[in-house]
Amino acid sequence: MADDGATYTHGHHESVLRSHTWRTAANSAAYLLPHLRPGATVLDVGCGPGTITADLARLVAPGPVLGIDPSAAIVAAAARDHAPGAGNLSFAVGDVGRLDVEDGSFDVVHAHQVLQHLQDPVAALAEMRRACADGGVVAARDADYAAMTWFPDVPGLSAWQDLYHRLAVANGGEPDAGRRLLAWANAAGFTEITASASVWCFATAEERAWWGGLWADRVQHSSLHEQALERGMATAAELDALAEAWRGWAAEPDGWFAVVHGEVLCRR
Repeated sequence: MADDGATYTHGHHESVLRSHTWRTAANSAAYLLPHLRPGATVLDVGCGPGTITADLARLVAPGPVLGIDPSAAIVAAAARDHAPGAGNLSFAVGDVGRLDVEDGSFDVVHAHQVLQHLQDPVAALAEMRRACADGGVVAARDADYAAMTWFPDVPGLSAWQDLYHRLAVANGGEPDAGRRLLAWANAAGFTEITASASVWCFATAEERAWWGGLWADRVQHSSLHEQALERGMATAAELDALAEAWRGWAAEPDGWFAVVHGEVLCRR
């Protein structure tokens, strides 16, 4: 995540980190991988628990990789879990809106699921562009909540989607960021942009149990729960009902869920 004055909708509850630590370069940054090379320097903004960052470090070794996040606790955990034994990997507290780096410091500047949470994603992309070396790339990938789709048609999931959208907007973010990445990159001054899309799909019994379970827990226990109550957007009973809808979907033998992502690869 990054900190530009917006409120982070997800927070850092275990149910959120359960999802974040599942992410890898392969399942979350495949569009970027062909553009990496050994020796490249990489900045991973909003790195969270560092699983993608650690993968990037292995792929560009011996090139130095820096992961930054505004949460000191998350940075400390990422450093503990991934930095030992990786001579080219480090973590630091930092904010994509005010990067503490010289112009053109990195060959690759990467952000995964960051821009959707910011009040000014165009300014963040411009700052990422400043940190990127000539000939380098800025890469960003974000989900698009309105484009998420599932089967069967569990009404409670539509109510969850509506609540999440309203809460994220109230927090200063843009939950439908995926479709806007190209426009934001254009506005940030990039002229050579490759836009693409990819999905996460959860359809096996194990995947449904994991995805449905973590969202049920988020609805009942994470910052999303607290913020929805504080803003008067839902009652505790309504949130419990949304959690049950997630668990009901997860138990469906025909259950299928697709998370659609937008992606941009911007040449500096």
